[in-house]
This record gives sequence, structure tokens and C-alpha cells, in this order.
Amino acid sequence: MTEYKLYKSRSKAVKLLFLSSIFVIAGIFLLNQPNTSKAMSWLCILFFGLGIPIGLFQLLDRRPQIIINELGIFDRMVHQDFINWEIIHDAYLVSIHRQKFICLVVDEQFEPSNAKGKFGRNMASLSKAIGFQELNINVGNVDVDAERLMAFILAMRTADKPSRETLVKKAIPSMV
Repeated sequence: MTEYKLYKSRSKAVKLLFLSSIFVIAGIFLLNQPNTSKAMSWLCILFFGLGIPIGLFQLLDRRPQIIINELGIFDRMVHQDFINWEIIHDAYLVSIHRQKFICLVVDEQFEPSNAKGKFGRNMASLSKAIGFQELNINVGNVDVDAERLMAFILAMRTADKPSRETLVKKAIPSMV
């Protein structure tokens, strides 16, 4: 079985580490200045200091973020199982603050909120109200062309089973 794995972007993790470090250093510098608020300096240090462990985690985490094969698509952050191509009815791209998401429209019976409580269902309806779906693949952290990946998902959902492996072999390397 041919499968393709997409990993978190190392360059975005390094960028996060670099920018967080700059603001932490600026907060430490402001902490030593006599005319600045100590509370604001500590707030700057603590808030931007959170970016350092997050950036380190993204840099060192080498588990695949997204796995694509002829059975379906798997995103570690979205769902615990593969999302089969047969249950995907449509896909569309949403961009918020330069973070791109591929929203997958699936049957109601396969939506994850069915297994959740009232709070989970309410959060899912809120997500739909702002233009998302229950299954949204965040492609902002991986090095992939989001438009091509979305087009690939749309092609795979309508392809017959024998041609899916060929589509995976041909299409995936062109998305990166």
C-alpha cells in the first residue's frame, strides 16, 4: 500500500523559536529598565516564553502529521482513525490569519460530535456556524500546497478503488 506522510514544517518551528526568543529577550531587557512596568515585562516574558517549548516540540516531533493512502486521510490533530474517501462528500479551503484549513464535509452519521456530549455537539454547531466543519485539516503547520491537497482530496473521493493507488503515487509528490 502506497502512502504519503506529511510532517510538521521545521522552518516554521525555527521561525516561532526565533521570534519568541526575541520578545523574551526584549522582556528581560525591559525588566532591567527603571521606568518600565515590571508586570508588563513579566507578562511579555511569560507569554512569549510559551512559544519556546511549543516551537521546540514542533521542531523535535518527527511523527507524521498527515498520512494519505488509498484508504483515506489521517490527521493526528483531527481524528483518531483514517477518514475514508467514501464518506467525504465535499472539501473546501478556509483561511484565517494566513492559517489554511481544509474542511471535510461528511455524512452526519460519521461526524465526531455524535460520540460526544451536549457540550461537544454545541461546539461542533458553533464551528459550522463560522464556516468550518467538524473535520478540519490544518495545513498551516505542514509544507504542502493547500489548494493542490484539497483538489487531490476531491479527486480521491470520486475515484474508484483501483485507481486510487495510482493517484496517490502521481499526485502527492507534486503537492510539496
